[in-house]
Amino acid sequence: MSVDHYENFPVASVLCPPALRPAVVAVYHFARTADDLADEGDAATAERAQALRDYRADLAAVVAGQAPSSRWPQVYGPLAHELYRLQPPLLHDLLDAFEQDLTPPRYRDRAHLLDYCRRSANPVGRLLLGLYGVSDAISLQRSDAICSSLQLINFWQDFSRDGPNGRLYVPHCDLDRHGVSAADVLACRDSPAARALITDLCAWARALMLEGAPLALTLPGRAGWELRLVVQGGLLILDKIAARHHDSLLHRPALRVWDGPRLLWRALTMRAAP
Repeated sequence: MSVDHYENFPVASVLCPPALRPAVVAVYHFARTADDLADEGDAATAERAQALRDYRADLAAVVAGQAPSSRWPQVYGPLAHELYRLQPPLLHDLLDAFEQDLTPPRYRDRAHLLDYCRRSANPVGRLLLGLYGVSDAISLQRSDAICSSLQLINFWQDFSRDGPNGRLYVPHCDLDRHGVSAADVLACRDSPAARALITDLCAWARALMLEGAPLALTLPGRAGWELRLVVQGGLLILDKIAARHHDSLLHRPALRVWDGPRLLWRALTMRAAP
């Protein structure tokens, strides 16, 4: 399974220890449902915002040991059962990001966009590390780098989806540096300048991924092997963008079944950077 908004994150895969799967699936359904409230159907923005407020109120009720509303039993029943293993502030951070998606800002610079990633993606990694009992500062920092990179990679592969919906995640400082307008990106107008921009953005995402990658080599057992696949999956998407000369305004790259052997080989041969 995967959360479409974070589609590069595998959820409850075969590598996840059975004892942890109920908690991972509970987090998945929490995020998946919030994503649907923010992004699916024909509801007006005001209605979506109210639904997310109601959803947050149910989260607060469950955290306080109270009964939530009857609106989302498939979410808050399992979540209440697993909450003792989770960190509620991180769940609230995810809701903050979904609310921001209702009226996304134009991001000034990379720090501004990374603040969004801090709430939209990084909580996923931290929640999973918490389930594995990992809480040291270096591991959390590396997890944040991996998760932010995955979020950025999702943006750079989704230009052809986000543009028609009026969503722009490229920082204005990057647009200005490459002489590309916001309108060009939203309209998916390909050009040498746009490809140079995407090359730069992909290099940023790759550097973040490589910064966090050592975490996959330090986590023990199944957690480490799954994270190797996550890291290599993100890097492979970047490789696919590069193989098409960074034309992702026109073409959306994706992982396919036949990429499996290559991913497994990369995971098996993954080594720490010199």
